[in-house]
Amino acid sequence: MSDERSGQRPQEADDFFLPDLCQAQSILFLVLVAELLVFVVVLVPTNLVEFSWTQLGLTSLFVQWVVLLSAAILCNMRPILSRMSTFYATVTGYGLILSVTLVFSVLAEWLFLEDDWGARHLGAITRNLLVAAVMTGIAFRYFFLQHRLRRQEQAELNSRIQALQSRIRPHFLFNSMNIIASLIPVDPETAESVVEDLSVLFRASLNDSSSEPVTLAEELDLCEKYVHIEALRLDDRLDVDWDVQVDTQKIRIPMLTLQPLIENAIYHGIQPNPKGGTVVIRIFETGVNVVVEIENPLPEAASSHERGNRMALDNIRRRLEAIYGADASLTTASDHHTFRTRVSYPFTTR
Repeated sequence: MSDERSGQRPQEADDFFLPDLCQAQSILFLVLVAELLVFVVVLVPTNLVEFSWTQLGLTSLFVQWVVLLSAAILCNMRPILSRMSTFYATVTGYGLILSVTLVFSVLAEWLFLEDDWGARHLGAITRNLLVAAVMTGIAFRYFFLQHRLRRQEQAELNSRIQALQSRIRPHFLFNSMNIIASLIPVDPETAESVVEDLSVLFRASLNDSSSEPVTLAEELDLCEKYVHIEALRLDDRLDVDWDVQVDTQKIRIPMLTLQPLIENAIYHGIQPNPKGGTVVIRIFETGVNVVVEIENPLPEAASSHERGNRMALDNIRRRLEAIYGADASLTTASDHHTFRTRVSYPFTTR
């Protein structure tokens, strides 16, 4: 881990290379790995004929006590270790585990002492310390590499989310600028309102933490600002019917995962239709999920927008997959007159 020694900085507890050993899953993993190590240690110097269950039991008892007490100490020390640099946290954790091994080794030799202390007892203690040092070094290196891989994957995920988000609506800025330019001579107050709404939308779009969850109320506020701008452009051709059946202050979703779907419905369903139409937005709960259904009319010349519609939905689907994995879904259906988009988010309140 010397390659991380330069420029070391304290780490947050959630971004620490040592796993949370307070969790039952981590403890079970340690117990199983320790028991496998015991079998190796007991079986290697003997053959099956000379195998001793007593020796296996005593060795298991010794190793499990060392492992469990070390895990308990690291569990309680984790908040302190996470504030250290990686190097000093590693040295401290390493020292704690070797200290526990030394104490139990001395105690075990004393309990089963049949003669005076001698080279045999010191050799057994030294052997235990060497085994603990090697296994701890391997484990710490594994944890460090896993932590670095997780950070790399998270950085790539954030870059992917931002890239997908930036590709969602390249046309919207130009349409908004045209609206503002046309309103300035005749209705400067409305033009100012559009500028304010537009600034809020693009501030959210450029927000580096846009994959972080916000309340559904905040996301709907962005959607309403977007609809307000588009309503000025499309005039009476656009009507939006909201049917929100959930507590918008309680539910949280990633920012700008709903607004692009509404934009997609308007851009591909209302804009190419000379008569316009109504976009219906329903939001409701189904068990552990929050479902958003968006309906928009299909224009008669739907084929001219079909490819762009599919690309836009694919971008949104990839972004949801990057954030939620398999826990979220985006499906579409259509008949002769209506196109429906259905998104299912995991229900999160924080």
